[in-house]
Amino acid sequence: MSVQSLLEQPLRVINVGLEVFAQALEPDGVSVIHVDWQPPAGGEQAAAILARLDDEGDLA
Repeated sequence: MSVQSLLEQPLRVINVGLEVFAQALEPDGVSVIHVDWQPPAGGEQAAAILARLDDEGDLA
C-alpha cells in the first residue's frame, strides 16, 4: 500500500488513555476505538512520592 493510498482512506483511530482525545475526534466523523487504560500506579512507594510532591506544590 502506498502512502498516497493510505492517506486517501478514512481516518481510523485507536485511542489509549484519556477519553477526551477520542471525544474530540468523534464530532468530525472519525471512527474511534477508545481503550480505557492507565499506567500501573507503582504501589505505596510511588503514592508516597506523589503525595510529597503534591504537598510541596502547596508552598508556592
